[in-house]
Parts: sequence; structure tokens; C-alpha cells
Amino acid sequence: MSATARTGLEAEWGRCRWVWNECVAKSRQVHTHNQAYPEGRLSCGPAQLDRMLTDARAKASWLGEGASVPQQQTIRDFAASRSRALKGIKDRLPLKRRAGMPRHKRKRGTDPSLNYTRRGFALKNGRLHLAGGIVLTVVWSRPLPAEPSSVRVYRDCLGDWYCSFVVPAPLEPLPTTGAVIGVDWGVKETATTTSDAHDLPHPRHGEKAQGKLSRYDRMMARRRPARGQAASKGYREAKRWRAKTYAKIARQRQDTARKWAKKVVRDHDVIAVEDFRPKFLAKTSMARKAADAAIGATKKALLEMGRKHRRDVRLVHPAHTTMDCARCGARAKHALPLSERTYTCTACGAVSPRDKNSARVMLLRAGLDPAGVEGTRPPGAPLRKAA
Repeated sequence: MSATARTGLEAEWGRCRWVWNECVAKSRQVHTHNQAYPEGRLSCGPAQLDRMLTDARAKASWLGEGASVPQQQTIRDFAASRSRALKGIKDRLPLKRRAGMPRHKRKRGTDPSLNYTRRGFALKNGRLHLAGGIVLTVVWSRPLPAEPSSVRVYRDCLGDWYCSFVVPAPLEPLPTTGAVIGVDWGVKETATTTSDAHDLPHPRHGEKAQGKLSRYDRMMARRRPARGQAASKGYREAKRWRAKTYAKIARQRQDTARKWAKKVVRDHDVIAVEDFRPKFLAKTSMARKAADAAIGATKKALLEMGRKHRRDVRLVHPAHTTMDCARCGARAKHALPLSERTYTCTACGAVSPRDKNSARVMLLRAGLDPAGVEGTRPPGAPLRKAA
């Protein structure tokens, strides 16, 4: 990116950040007034904020020098964020103390992010022309499948700029296979399925890079500036190396998840997936290993791949999936400890690995025929409901 384009984007972000902070101040002011005078309530919707922006652009020349499109989109983003935060809230706490409410964006604490609608950008000869006379030379990761409706230009924590286009998601149906599969999430293995060939072992990307991360942490600790002093060049370099390592780990996890999801979707028509929320694992002794397994990212990749290729992905409630028997459906009288990796049914005597049993339970709860567990159901045969 040229220095001229970078300067223009940073100046545009400064104006949009001012608009966001004014929206936050206006919202809090209206909320305070409505609490004090409930009979004369004021509104702070997009229409009122648009009028505020129009007046501000007429009075402040430095604000009027920027394009109106990203500033108006800043108001739309603020209104959407505020609406989500206020939905279902019944307490009378101040807005700045409510969880999820929009807050002020500081100059050195927020990475720039600019949104442009269709009337605010144009693509000409492989270059991106933004409103306000900003021209960007884009390094395309892949050609756009359709005409974009909007674009977001943002800077990540490493200082690199990216363009994210919004286009209609193309559907690529795959040929039918007549096979079904159940997926159970875990920590020893990220995904255990009813097919041994489709199990996903723990990739351990974070564990493999822990040596580098520990080294950079020590470098930052030695070079950490005193309170009130500017950071040294060595500290900034160590911080950047650490951030680059974390970004590489995230890309490795995403690549592993997408490749595994594509393999599962390609080989099966119907996929029963445990609707697992790994958030509670953050409070356990397995927090680091669970985070390295990236269960949430892998599940998201599987759902997106199934939607893209028009596969039937069924989410199964995770309650008691480790206590039920996949053969007879009996439920154990006590929860199995994590150290116990073999499931033994006290009713029918079935013995199987704990995660494999849970994967078969996914199929039963999804209403799939247990005969198709190993993918042996003949192609074209109708799916029967489990008894």
C-alpha cells in the first residue's frame, strides 16, 4: 500500500472514530434524560444520529472533507450494536456499565475499520477506488465470484491492511453418496466420528509453537517500558513477532478445520453434529488444550462447508450424550469422569470407546438409521427414523 493511500485511510478512520464517539455520547445523554424525565422521552435512532452528522459536517470543515459514506455506515454499525445490547435488558444500570454496550474508541486502542456500501467504492482494472479519492492496489487472494455489494477495509494487529468484500455465497452441490456420519467433539481428539477414517486428531498447533511464544514473552518482559515511557524498538519488535506467531497458529487451525470439513462433507450426505459450546472448558484444567483444539472454529467450518455443498447437517443437543448407550438407549445413573475412556452399558453390556459411543448417539438423536453408521446404507435408500 502506498503512503498516500495509508495516510488517506488513517485520516478517514479518524473522522469515523469521532462520529462513533459522538454517537456514544449522544446515546448516553438521551438515556440519562429519559431516566430523569420519563414523560418526555427522547429518541436516539439512526434518523436522529444522521441529522447530528449532517449538522456536524456543515459546521466542521475537517469532517466535511471526508467521504460521507463511511461516516453514515459508522452510524448504522453503532445503531445495530446498540440495538443488540439493549435487546432483552430490563435493568436500570447506566449504559456505560451494561455489558455489550458500544463504548468510546480510543485512538491508540482500536484498529481502523471502514465500511463502504456500493455507492462508495468501485473496481477498475483490479484497483479499488474508495469515496474520497483513495485508490488501493489490491493483492487478490482469489477472484470475486459475483458483484460485491459492500466492502470493509481494515487493519489487523500486525499493521497489515485487508479488504473484505460481501458477495452472494455460491452453492456447489456435491454428488450424493448415501452415507451418514455422527460427530462428537472432544479434547483428546478434536472430532471423533462413527467412521475411523474421518476422525480428526488433536493438531497441537499451539503446543508446537509454545517454545517461540515463551521466548517472545521473556523478551517483552525484559524490554517492557516503565509506566509513562515510550516502548523501545526491541519491545515493539518482540511484540510484533509474538503477534505474527499467534496469527500463524490461527491460520493453521483454520486450514486444518477446513480440510477436514471438506473431507467429511464430500463423503457423507447427512451429518449429525454435537451442538457443543466449548466456552465452559475455559474454566477447567483442560482450558489450554481445549483452546488449542479449536473446537468452535472446527464446528463453524463444518457448518459452513455443509451449507456451501448443500449437505444435511443436523445439530444435536449435547446433554447426556456421554451417558446414553448407542445400542439400547439406556442412560447411566451417574456422570462418567473424564478419566474413564471406555463406556460400558449396565443394561445390555455393550462395551465401546467412550467417544465412539457418543458419536453413534448423535446419529440416533438426529433420527438416522443406525444401520448407516459405518456408511453401508445403499445409495438412494430412504432414511428411516430410529425406533
